[in-house]
Amino acid sequence: MAVALPAVVEELLSEMAAAVQESARIFLFPRLKFVFGSSAIQALDLVDRQSITLISSPSGRRVYQVLGSSGKTYICLASCHYCSCPAFAFSVLRKGESLLCKHLLAVYLSQVMRTCQQLCVSDKQLTDIFLMEKRQET
Repeated sequence: MAVALPAVVEELLSEMAAAVQESARIFLFPRLKFVFGSSAIQALDLVDRQSITLISSPSGRRVYQVLGSSGKTYICLASCHYCSCPAFAFSVLRKGESLLCKHLLAVYLSQVMRTCQQLCVSDKQLTDIFLMEKRQET
């Protein structure tokens, strides 16, 4: 079962996708900033720097790797709205102050804007990426 984003986020991303498809010059930045605050600017910066990579394996597994502004990489799972960064754990999960962290928002924006880098790896390599992330957390 897929986890749903809040309706306002789904609607905003849908509107952005439609604007990108129509090559519309109208950008929904004011709405992004209203919903996500300063995270919107930081997420757009990550998208502009092409910091988001979709990593897929032959088995169909998909994970996003985001190179953060600090140089650290984070793992994002768009299918369940998860990011491995400390801000996600604290501000989103623990305190409920934010809907998404900047890394996960950047993933969604890069999907909508079709600017995501893509990398195909073996299942073993994908497992190694997860293990390396786990080691970095401890």
